[in-house]
Amino acid sequence: MELSEIKRRGNTRKKSMVRKGRGPGTGKGMTAGRGGKGASARTGFSHKFYFEGGQMPLVRRLPKVGFNNRFSKDIVVLNVEKLNDFDDGAAVGPEEFLKAGLINKLADGVKMLGNGEITKKLTVRAHRFSKTARQKIEAKGGKCEQIAVKQD
Repeated sequence: MELSEIKRRGNTRKKSMVRKGRGPGTGKGMTAGRGGKGASARTGFSHKFYFEGGQMPLVRRLPKVGFNNRFSKDIVVLNVEKLNDFDDGAAVGPEEFLKAGLINKLADGVKMLGNGEITKKLTVRAHRFSKTARQKIEAKGGKCEQIAVKQD
Protein backbone atom coordinates (compact mmCIF):
# COMPACT_ATOMS: atom_id res chain seq x y z
CA MET A 1 0.00 0.00 0.00
CA GLU A 2 1.28 3.43 -0.95
CA LEU A 3 0.34 6.84 0.44
CA SER A 4 -1.11 7.75 -2.96
CA GLU A 5 -3.51 4.77 -2.79
CA ILE A 6 -5.16 5.88 0.47
CA LYS A 7 -8.68 7.16 -0.04
CA ARG A 8 -10.58 9.46 2.27
CA ARG A 9 -13.32 7.85 4.31
CA GLY A 10 -16.75 9.39 3.95
CA ASN A 11 -18.37 11.52 6.66
CA THR A 12 -15.14 12.23 8.52
CA ARG A 13 -15.88 15.92 8.93
CA LYS A 14 -19.05 16.88 10.70
CA LYS A 15 -20.62 20.15 9.58
CA SER A 16 -21.04 22.74 12.29
CA MET A 17 -24.51 23.70 13.40
CA VAL A 18 -25.20 27.17 12.02
CA ARG A 19 -28.67 27.95 13.38
CA LYS A 20 -28.63 27.29 17.11
CA GLY A 21 -31.40 28.32 19.47
CA ARG A 22 -33.97 28.94 16.75
CA GLY A 23 -36.83 26.85 18.15
CA PRO A 24 -37.48 23.16 18.88
CA GLY A 25 -37.75 22.15 15.21
CA THR A 26 -34.12 22.96 14.40
CA GLY A 27 -32.64 20.24 16.58
CA LYS A 28 -30.63 22.67 18.71
CA GLY A 29 -33.39 24.81 20.11
CA MET A 30 -33.89 26.22 23.60
CA THR A 31 -30.49 25.43 25.25
CA ALA A 32 -28.60 25.57 21.92
CA GLY A 33 -26.45 22.53 22.75
CA ARG A 34 -25.14 24.02 26.00
CA GLY A 35 -27.00 21.64 28.29
CA GLY A 36 -28.93 22.81 31.33
CA LYS A 37 -28.11 25.57 33.78
CA GLY A 38 -24.71 26.48 35.16
CA ALA A 39 -21.70 28.57 34.26
CA SER A 40 -21.09 26.73 30.98
CA ALA A 41 -24.60 27.61 29.80
CA ARG A 42 -23.97 31.35 30.14
CA THR A 43 -22.61 33.67 27.48
CA GLY A 44 -19.00 34.70 27.89
CA PHE A 45 -18.10 31.53 29.78
CA SER A 46 -14.60 30.16 29.38
CA HIS A 47 -12.76 28.01 31.91
CA LYS A 48 -9.01 27.77 32.50
CA PHE A 49 -7.17 24.79 30.97
CA TYR A 50 -6.62 23.36 34.47
CA PHE A 51 -10.27 23.71 35.56
CA GLU A 52 -11.52 20.51 37.22
CA GLY A 53 -15.17 21.28 37.80
CA GLY A 54 -14.69 23.16 41.05
CA GLN A 55 -12.31 20.62 42.59
CA MET A 56 -8.97 22.12 43.65
CA PRO A 57 -6.89 21.79 40.47
CA LEU A 58 -3.79 19.60 40.38
CA VAL A 59 -1.71 22.67 39.50
CA ARG A 60 -2.71 24.27 42.81
CA ARG A 61 -2.56 21.05 44.87
CA LEU A 62 1.09 20.34 44.10
CA PRO A 63 3.81 22.13 46.08
CA LYS A 64 5.77 24.83 44.32
CA VAL A 65 9.47 23.93 44.38
CA GLY A 66 12.63 25.07 42.65
CA PHE A 67 13.95 28.22 41.15
CA ASN A 68 15.69 28.95 37.85
CA ASN A 69 18.08 31.87 37.94
CA ARG A 70 17.91 33.71 34.60
CA PHE A 71 21.21 35.42 35.30
CA SER A 72 23.32 32.37 36.23
CA LYS A 73 26.39 31.54 34.16
CA ASP A 74 26.99 28.09 32.68
CA ILE A 75 30.50 27.31 33.94
CA VAL A 76 32.26 24.11 32.78
CA VAL A 77 34.51 22.47 35.40
CA LEU A 78 37.84 20.76 34.72
CA ASN A 79 40.17 19.04 37.20
CA VAL A 80 43.95 19.63 37.21
CA GLU A 81 44.67 15.91 36.69
CA LYS A 82 43.33 16.27 33.11
CA LEU A 83 46.06 18.85 32.33
CA ASN A 84 48.66 16.07 32.21
CA ASP A 85 47.54 15.40 28.60
CA PHE A 86 49.36 18.55 27.46
CA ASP A 87 53.11 18.96 26.78
CA ASP A 88 55.39 20.31 29.48
CA GLY A 89 55.73 24.12 29.35
CA ALA A 90 52.66 24.63 27.13
CA ALA A 91 50.21 27.53 27.47
CA VAL A 92 46.69 26.12 27.56
CA GLY A 93 43.24 27.68 27.69
CA PRO A 94 39.57 26.97 26.95
CA GLU A 95 40.12 26.52 23.18
CA GLU A 96 42.87 23.94 23.79
CA PHE A 97 40.68 22.11 26.33
CA LEU A 98 37.93 21.91 23.72
CA LYS A 99 40.28 20.64 20.97
CA ALA A 100 41.74 18.01 23.32
CA GLY A 101 38.22 16.81 24.21
CA LEU A 102 38.56 17.64 27.90
CA ILE A 103 35.38 19.75 27.79
CA ASN A 104 32.34 19.42 25.55
CA LYS A 105 31.49 23.12 25.16
CA LEU A 106 32.92 26.51 26.00
CA ALA A 107 29.67 27.77 27.57
CA ASP A 108 30.19 30.92 29.69
CA GLY A 109 33.53 29.93 31.17
CA VAL A 110 35.85 27.23 32.51
CA LYS A 111 36.69 26.68 36.16
CA MET A 112 39.75 24.70 37.22
CA LEU A 113 39.27 22.42 40.23
CA GLY A 114 42.01 20.84 42.32
CA ASN A 115 41.11 17.14 42.08
CA GLY A 116 44.10 14.88 41.27
CA GLU A 117 47.77 15.66 40.78
CA ILE A 118 49.50 17.66 38.04
CA THR A 119 52.96 16.53 36.87
CA LYS A 120 53.83 19.22 34.31
CA LYS A 121 54.70 22.91 34.34
CA LEU A 122 51.91 24.70 32.44
CA THR A 123 50.57 28.20 31.92
CA VAL A 124 46.84 27.73 32.42
CA ARG A 125 44.27 30.28 31.24
CA ALA A 126 40.79 29.84 32.72
CA HIS A 127 37.87 31.96 33.88
CA ARG A 128 38.03 30.76 37.47
CA PHE A 129 40.40 28.75 39.70
CA SER A 130 39.74 27.00 42.98
CA LYS A 131 42.27 27.64 45.74
CA THR A 132 43.67 24.08 45.59
CA ALA A 133 43.90 24.12 41.77
CA ARG A 134 45.88 27.39 41.88
CA GLN A 135 48.20 25.96 44.57
CA LYS A 136 48.87 22.72 42.65
CA ILE A 137 49.59 24.49 39.34
CA GLU A 138 51.92 27.04 40.95
CA ALA A 139 53.66 24.34 43.05
CA LYS A 140 54.89 22.72 39.81
CA GLY A 141 56.22 26.08 38.55
CA GLY A 142 53.22 26.86 36.34
CA LYS A 143 51.16 30.04 36.09
CA CYS A 144 47.42 30.73 36.48
CA GLU A 145 46.03 33.43 34.19
CA GLN A 146 42.44 34.44 34.88
CA ILE A 147 40.21 35.36 31.93
CA ALA A 148 37.11 37.55 32.37
CA VAL A 149 33.82 35.62 32.37
CA LYS A 150 31.64 36.31 29.30
CA GLN A 151 28.94 38.94 29.78
CA ASP A 152 25.58 38.76 27.98
